[in-house]
Amino acid sequence: MGLWLFNGLLIGICAIVFFPIFSTLLLSIKEPQDVRRKPPVLLPCDTESAAFDPRNCRFSLDGYSRVLLLRPNPDSLFGASVTGRLFTQYVPNTLFYATFAAIVTTMLAGLAAYGLSRFRFRGRRLLLTLLLALSGVPLLTMLLALYQMNVRMRQMLPGYEERLFMVIVYVGFELPFAIWVVKGFFDTIPIELEEAAKIDGASPLGALARIVAPLAAPGLVSIFLLTYVNVWNEFIANYLLLGRSELRGAMYGIYEYISQSLSAYNALAAACILVILPVITIFLFTRQAFFRSMLEGAIKG
Repeated sequence: MGLWLFNGLLIGICAIVFFPIFSTLLLSIKEPQDVRRKPPVLLPCDTESAAFDPRNCRFSLDGYSRVLLLRPNPDSLFGASVTGRLFTQYVPNTLFYATFAAIVTTMLAGLAAYGLSRFRFRGRRLLLTLLLALSGVPLLTMLLALYQMNVRMRQMLPGYEERLFMVIVYVGFELPFAIWVVKGFFDTIPIELEEAAKIDGASPLGALARIVAPLAAPGLVSIFLLTYVNVWNEFIANYLLLGRSELRGAMYGIYEYISQSLSAYNALAAACILVILPVITIFLFTRQAFFRSMLEGAIKG
């Protein structure tokens, strides 16, 4: 009886968590007249004689066509090209920011965490304390200083690239927490493994790359994924720091689409679904490594 109650509680929690996504997906494939119905219906499958008839469900891809703005193109692989700004401009920008920020953060966090884990030097505890304190500082409190810095650099440096500035901002914000997480994995790896590799002729960097890094891979993967998702979902810094809208990311694209599609809720829902698909896809392919890293981190911590 207790197991049934526990499983029922888990199913109820999952239903509550997934209902907003499920309802957004349904809204994105509804016809415009069903979107504006009062009172609203979850499934547009009613008829004049029946409240629910699965044979008469009315679904449409009108919302997705409005977002993607497909245009015939004989040279394209599928015979059509996407011309909507959300996928020709904003999503590629976010892919650039998230990918490079995640890669650089993972590499720097790995190197810094290895040094803090393996070497004892004066000021080490103070440095770790400062990193922990910095990880709790919200990005919002630093936006004014970052904005002024961006404006000055834009005026002083010819050929200044704001995309790289945004990547540096994201890396600086994500790095303190990442170092702490990866350091916990390095602390659990016996130093004797490195010493044995060095006796066999490996250099310090070789021992790090061939012995330590693979053992700490779950922690590095988790940091990569967390950084990627955080940057993908970030809006306020991307909106305020970048001077040109064509450099902004997918969250700004959704924000812009809200002002343009106040009456087309199915198109807005379709835009939201399309924007979250890349992140969901990444997690589906890396879920085993991510959950293993979380489990190992909890056990080792």
